[in-house]
Amino acid sequence: MASVAETTSSGPPPGLHAPAGRDARSRSPRQRLQKLLAVPGCDPSRVNDLLLLRPDAGGPTAADPEQEESGHAHVVFFHGDIQVALVLGRRFPHQHVWVVRASRMYLHKFSCYQNFVESNMFGAPEHSPYTPDTGVFHQLRALLSHGMERANLPNPLQPQGGADSIPPGFSLTLVGFSKGCVVLNQMAYELAGARADLHMSPFVSRISDIYWLDGGHPGGSETWVTNKGVLKELASWGVSIHAHVTPYEVRDPMRAWVGREHGHFIKTLEEFGARPRKKLHFEDEPPSIKNHFRVIQEF
Repeated sequence: MASVAETTSSGPPPGLHAPAGRDARSRSPRQRLQKLLAVPGCDPSRVNDLLLLRPDAGGPTAADPEQEESGHAHVVFFHGDIQVALVLGRRFPHQHVWVVRASRMYLHKFSCYQNFVESNMFGAPEHSPYTPDTGVFHQLRALLSHGMERANLPNPLQPQGGADSIPPGFSLTLVGFSKGCVVLNQMAYELAGARADLHMSPFVSRISDIYWLDGGHPGGSETWVTNKGVLKELASWGVSIHAHVTPYEVRDPMRAWVGREHGHFIKTLEEFGARPRKKLHFEDEPPSIKNHFRVIQEF
């Protein structure tokens, strides 16, 4: 396995800066990073590379009872790298942070989360409803389970099973950024079936928050979920929904549908009784790729 130092990029994405270590007594963020290569999901052929940033166990709040209770609190981030993991470690200091790398990159530019949602070569998704034994929730659960085993975490999540297969206190926060939001959208499409599945519903019920961060992909539609039936199910789920965007995605005149779909997503959820937390960042600044990445620091 390659060391973290060997995988460090020459620098963070535009506008993104990793936080400095907070306490000399604690292990530095890079010392708490672990790279896990080719971790299998619900099928041995569906593998993803993972980055795991363990919680800071030596910081000034290490004795906080809330931190003790969060020993099985996890954050899963779709579409990022080492620098992103370090930034998220500051945002979620007492949780295990997992960064899921896309299984394929086309032309070194287009991320494709094919293992979670059927996609074309550019990563544009083709959403579908829930099916037993496959799909986005099965892939996520199995990937996390195998990642925990590979990282030697105590009492890991089991890849399948009912409520007794989930560790006590297990909780999950999901974050999608840019093209990684297609994974969250697929979850919305599969949600009704997953909640009705007695073996999957206990896992789904442990998801507390979902963050959409400036979602975008190369397709000409479905950047945001607009299906009313799917959004009705999402609104009834009870999780905290967060939508953070920048002008780079929602005010691009060449892709005007992105802003319209985002507005429809928010409005429809509110009509069905949900209270999504929403924010347009950098609204007084011109659209830029720099601010697109900066939303990871600001959400």
